Amino acid sequence: MLAMMIDSNGELAHRTTAVFSSWVAHGVGAAVAFICVRLSRLAAGGGRVKNTGRASKPPLWSYLGGIPGAFTVILAGLALSGPLSLAGAIALMMVGQVIFSLACDHFGWLRVPVRRLGCADLLGVACVLAGSGLIIAGGVGR
Repeated sequence: MLAMMIDSNGELAHRTTAVFSSWVAHGVGAAVAFICVRLSRLAAGGGRVKNTGRASKPPLWSYLGGIPGAFTVILAGLALSGPLSLAGAIALMMVGQVIFSLACDHFGWLRVPVRRLGCADLLGVACVLAGSGLIIAGGVGR
């Protein structure tokens, strides 16, 4: 499904703009999520969900989760209509995810336990970087 989504977003970005394709993708996603919530409430008896008072409010940073997704769609659209290729864009996204996850582990960001980075972590980053470099330099996906 992810590959189909990226392909259709890239095609829409190629015919319009990358930002417009991101708006369409997130608009459709919001509409489908709204319909799913409504259907699940109907299936549960149509009533409102009772607040038991046990759940705490999420931290404010948790509402920023959609921003990286929007940039991912925009970058995928640019990749399909530019010289980088889809495979290169996905490889760079993986590099960013790996590096950010290691930074979260090292500094304890996003409320994860602080963890010392070891040689295996750095070797993993080196492998992902090398593979991404080979994908981009080799022109895979063009």
